[in-house]
Amino acid sequence: MSWDLDAYGTMLDAARDYRFVQFDHEPREGDIFLRHDVDLSLAAAVRMAELEADRGVSSTYFLMTRSVFYNLASAPGERALARLRELGHAVGVHAVYPYVDFDDRFDRVLAWHNPDPDFMSAPVDGLVNVMSVPWFDRARYRSDSNQHWRSGDPTEALAQGEFAWLQLLTHPEIWVFEGETMRRSMESMLEAERASRWAQLAEDRIDLS
Repeated sequence: MSWDLDAYGTMLDAARDYRFVQFDHEPREGDIFLRHDVDLSLAAAVRMAELEADRGVSSTYFLMTRSVFYNLASAPGERALARLRELGHAVGVHAVYPYVDFDDRFDRVLAWHNPDPDFMSAPVDGLVNVMSVPWFDRARYRSDSNQHWRSGDPTEALAQGEFAWLQLLTHPEIWVFEGETMRRSMESMLEAERASRWAQLAEDRIDLS
């Protein structure tokens, strides 16, 4: 299969008979809980969010407060968060165990980053843990982690209406940056980052002569 925004759009279109919903109610027949763990790139998240909004799709973006790749408190971080809200998406906290760091930037929903079985599905006071029952059911869960579909590419099954409901997890950088393998996609991301870093250096009045 292809790993790009055209293929991602095709997958969304295949789900035309489903409702894209957020984690504010228990699963009902016909629901898709579309979620994105933003591990590496806010710019990729915004590009994906704009594609979804153009299709009338609502999803939940999980953003990190302890990322080594981006800073939510920076001007670019604040702009990205505001843009996701402007496009009508929910924003959850992508927490690094054992720290939750929930505040008013986020909806009351959490997904752990790189979770271990010991805490992956445990309740979190005041928040929905998306990997807990009833939102997580292995038969009704698909993830593209490391550019590999767990239990298979869901596109055809969505088109055929095979899921009563589904939690669908994608990582924006996999689809936005070119590459048919995880390594190549990460190389593409780093190439794009180089250009943006030069711009940031110039904006910070670094002498580049």
